[in-house]
Amino acid sequence: MKYRLLITLPIYATLYVSSLAVAFNLRFDLQMSGEPLFEFTVWLPIIVAIKCVLFAAAREWNRLHRYSSLVDVVYAAVVSSLASLLIYGLNSLEWVSPWLHRSIILIDWGTTILATLVLRSVIRVWIEQANPTKLRKTKRALIYGADQASVAMLRSIRVSVPEFNVVGMIDETEVKARSFAGGVRVFSMSKGLAWIAHKSSARYLLIPNCVPGAIVRELFRNCQTSGIKPYVIPALGDIVDGRVKLTLSDITISDLLRRAPTRLDMAGIAEYIESRTVVVTGAAGSIGSELCRQIIGFQPAKIILIDHSEFGMFQIEQEFASIDVGEVDVHYVIADINDQVTMGRVLGQHLPEIMFHAAAYKHVPLMEQNAQIAIRNNILGTKSAVDLADRFGVERFVMISTDKAVRPTSVMGSTKLVAEKYLQAVSTYSKTQFITVRFGNVLNSAGSVVPTFHRQILDGGPLTVTHPEMTRFFMTIPEAVQLVLQAGAVGESGQVLILDMGEPVKIVELAKDMINLCGLRYPEDIEITFTGLRPGEKMYEELFYGNEQHAKKVHDKIFCADGEPIQPNLVKVHVSQLEHATHATLSEAKRVLADIVHQYVTTSEGTMRTSSPAKVRKAAWDPHWYGTHQRRRKWRILIQDDRLHDHHKMSDIDSSDVSLAVEFTDWLSGGQGPWTSGIVGVVLWRIDT
Repeated sequence: MKYRLLITLPIYATLYVSSLAVAFNLRFDLQMSGEPLFEFTVWLPIIVAIKCVLFAAAREWNRLHRYSSLVDVVYAAVVSSLASLLIYGLNSLEWVSPWLHRSIILIDWGTTILATLVLRSVIRVWIEQANPTKLRKTKRALIYGADQASVAMLRSIRVSVPEFNVVGMIDETEVKARSFAGGVRVFSMSKGLAWIAHKSSARYLLIPNCVPGAIVRELFRNCQTSGIKPYVIPALGDIVDGRVKLTLSDITISDLLRRAPTRLDMAGIAEYIESRTVVVTGAAGSIGSELCRQIIGFQPAKIILIDHSEFGMFQIEQEFASIDVGEVDVHYVIADINDQVTMGRVLGQHLPEIMFHAAAYKHVPLMEQNAQIAIRNNILGTKSAVDLADRFGVERFVMISTDKAVRPTSVMGSTKLVAEKYLQAVSTYSKTQFITVRFGNVLNSAGSVVPTFHRQILDGGPLTVTHPEMTRFFMTIPEAVQLVLQAGAVGESGQVLILDMGEPVKIVELAKDMINLCGLRYPEDIEITFTGLRPGEKMYEELFYGNEQHAKKVHDKIFCADGEPIQPNLVKVHVSQLEHATHATLSEAKRVLADIVHQYVTTSEGTMRTSSPAKVRKAAWDPHWYGTHQRRRKWRILIQDDRLHDHHKMSDIDSSDVSLAVEFTDWLSGGQGPWTSGIVGVVLWRIDT
């Protein structure tokens, strides 16, 4: 407010007059006549003048009353104390007659502080509670949580989101039940959300965005049965840091799958990024762009964004142009990672110390029909980036891998496995630290299931799910990138670091949750149809090979896999074979890739393919995928509990088909014996007639 001083100074002058009058009346037992009255009239202008000068000099008038806190009270006490000391000093000099009683100075000091506190409290209470516009509020809400952050959030909501009237807090324990925090009652969740809502007449539930997804899912379902509308509010830390404003938003699928906040070693991450030159390939993609956002937050000297998508690069350029990136020098390079001339020029010009390699084709069914391109981009592109990083002395190289590289049944997963092996091969002799980070699906990435479901809901359904038992690991993009940066800080050269993805989620349950989030009901409003597994897809994903089951933790949510010793020369021979295969037919490229990957999988599993403890391992192979006989036309196997079962209905096989039982495991185990223990194979294929 432009004239705040002119408005507040008379108010505080009146307050100072009142404080001094109260002090005199208390000192003289309300007998304000004769000498006490004369003393009051002499000292009143002097004391008020001293206090008003200090009030203006200390800019007390600039401290907003609607946001008054304990800090403001302490500040007012300091100003009042300074004024009292000046008054005491002036009185000691005996320049003014009559002499002021010292007890009056002490009483006036206390009454001034008390009056300031009352003034600020009355203004704040009026704004937050007693304002007539607030009294008409009808949105009675509960806050989930009853800790210090929840109380601070309550105060922020009262000021920033005035249409909501918070009438209670919910605590998971009985400890704080029936108590009051921030002026509202605390309820125990053990009473049930429906009971709490009825008792408080609340119709809304405000959930901080730091609450783990498992709890949010439970609250969301309780809200549906209790007739309560849930909202998500930013965590206090996000508001304080300025990342977001205090607004309420509907619950999203990311909220339902969010996990407990990750504790990061911020100092360790900053140590290897701050003031360094960083390159990010695939910078316009979902993971790559988030990497760039978070890396900029650590203030590198320079960051070079590389991607072959012109439109994607334009979008991220516009985004960074609209925010404050500090002193970070940002460069945008449109290039193919297989273009070694361009990539070499970029690395030679900027000489990066850190590289994050996120460029890859990731769509499983599409890559089944484009195996040559997948090999070229995911394997040869990685080879190009790795070789250049080694040549130009990059200190640390971090590659993003996928859980589909574990026992791969798809072209995409197989190419990422080979890329992992090449990284490990070069790490055996290079001074560059090559680190692989492996994790599962991320929410809302380009081509992921969440945007697909959202589009199908907008179209009126049905939602298409491949199989009712299909599960996937999910993680939000920001959390995945946080852990990638953390992995870069703790990883050592040649290591494969695996992110803790939590519990797998059934895709059909994810679909139902998305329907409910849109205010619809399954199956009344929108149906779900099952389409069957697509080429290359698994029933569920895995993060570890057999020899990685006892991987050690290097961080709260990061494992380090103990891989088999790598043979660099053999890996390079394999990559060379795959490079030649990119010029061959689709089936030949798949065959070469399958043969190479089979060797890696067999080595990683040991002498026998074993399943994870307490888990059922299922895998579906694409037609022609592992076939070597030119007459095999159609076969698919399903591994479950270490048994191979026919995955075809008999109705799919006509009279020209011949069912053959073969000793298939001999091929799986690389010719190391006829029937490996525990595995019985049945292969169905169609023979040309």
